Amino acid sequence: MALHLVVGAGLVGSTTARQLAERGEQVRIVSRSGRGPTHELIERIAADATDAGRLGDLAEGSAAIYNCLNPAYDRWLTDWPPMAAALLSAAERSGAPLVIAGCLYGYGEVTGPMTEQNPLAATHPKLKLRADIWRDALAAQRAGRIRAVTEVRGSDYLQAQSIFSFFLGKPLLAGRRAFVPAPLDVPHTWTSTNDMAAMLVTAATDQRAWNRAWHTPSAAPATIRELATRFTEVAGAPAPKLTSIPGPVFRAAGLVAPAVREFQTTAYQFNRPFVMDSTAATTTFGLRHQPLDEALREAVARHRSAS
Repeated sequence: MALHLVVGAGLVGSTTARQLAERGEQVRIVSRSGRGPTHELIERIAADATDAGRLGDLAEGSAAIYNCLNPAYDRWLTDWPPMAAALLSAAERSGAPLVIAGCLYGYGEVTGPMTEQNPLAATHPKLKLRADIWRDALAAQRAGRIRAVTEVRGSDYLQAQSIFSFFLGKPLLAGRRAFVPAPLDVPHTWTSTNDMAAMLVTAATDQRAWNRAWHTPSAAPATIRELATRFTEVAGAPAPKLTSIPGPVFRAAGLVAPAVREFQTTAYQFNRPFVMDSTAATTTFGLRHQPLDEALREAVARHRSAS
């Protein structure tokens, strides 16, 4: 039984911890509040993710460290650097591989399906930050400071915070019109948090995954209209009523609503096809994505339990 240190108890971190425990692994899950899933093999610990010394102590003897943190979007530029530095320090001190739950932001605006070979060309400070976290970790590995590092990248989550959960889930379940700050008929990749967790565990435990990035196996791209239709069908809710918010109106709303303002940074992802190719992971590890309807049923349950 190996020890795994999961830092971050959001849905991705908690799902990763649960999957590890179900494999019979010992897990320490760290969050500021000390929350996390309940399981006999999961130890929930309250700690500050910027405290490199504390994380180093907790990482001693661990088989892998998982960076599943995700500070509030409006605090990325201040919160991410000390957190990433503390996790690098813990990996250096413990000798454990570092596994990063990443995203597609570092690529910036793209044309055509994204593979792991796409350049990390983002220039917006908030998007470039995610690319820099990966570049810094990879540089530390190449310099011999840490044993191994890998990054798992997913697209917008089906069950966790994303444009879908913020703008669509609640009104659709109530049979109300959903106002969406994006075009409705542009193909987009959506990722299940279960698949993200499965890829993180694979990346940590299979040395073939080390020292490079991987895209999480995800369902075929779907437009917002298609996804909303499937969501209401599995929920037994009325057919979706959707309205795309014009760009100027969306930008004006961002002046008074911080959450709306943060989505403007990644609006480009919905204005043209935003498609993630995960062929490398499926062919190398034999992983397959969770069926879309199954993931959407989980999303429905989360929305209903939160209401």
